[in-house]
Amino acid sequence: MTLTGPADLAPGRTPFTAAIFDFDGTIAESSHVWRLVDETFLSRRGIAYEPGFSAQLAARGFREGARWVIGTYGLPDTVEQVCDEWNDLGSALYRDRVRLRPGAEDYIRALRAAGVACALATNNDAAVLDALKPRVDVDSLFDLRVHGAEVGRDKRWPDIYVETARRMGREPGRTVVFEDIPAGLRSAASAGFTAVGVRSDDPTQDLDAVSAEATLVIDGWERLTAR
Repeated sequence: MTLTGPADLAPGRTPFTAAIFDFDGTIAESSHVWRLVDETFLSRRGIAYEPGFSAQLAARGFREGARWVIGTYGLPDTVEQVCDEWNDLGSALYRDRVRLRPGAEDYIRALRAAGVACALATNNDAAVLDALKPRVDVDSLFDLRVHGAEVGRDKRWPDIYVETARRMGREPGRTVVFEDIPAGLRSAASAGFTAVGVRSDDPTQDLDAVSAEATLVIDGWERLTAR
């Protein structure tokens, strides 16, 4: 499947039959929340936040990220304790501070109205996303959602995208994956998906790396449904 530009992503003109969306950074303005979670988590242990810390966690997901943090900083915590703390911090902040990016909801609903199956594939924990209700009803927006904890490996491997496509009954070759992290784009493309990079709300996003891994890169969602 070939995409020549953003016009090929417009509802009713798409060459794909299914779309898989990442959540944080891609369709949601949440980088500030996870930066605060990371800073709080580290400060509780007397560790200074360092640039690049959040990027190390982005593709790993909760459990693998917890293992990395424990090993890197020699923490006495268990993986379960770290994940529980991140979930508690994230859920509390998600209730009031996270919103969908402008145009994201309209675009996803327009795709579904045009007959494109839409799913969410995220490393985020289900309980954290559920904290968005009733402001944002994620379940009503997508045909289904798959969380990293449900598959064997994090987004450095394509497992979550492959499993999501399987549940939708779609083939990777006719499915587009929207992601804001290079590792996710790389692994999706390696499994035969068309990988579209999204400029995120994270000021530290490496757009050169995103562009290197993606078929094309979009700045946001509003223009995709503009008439």
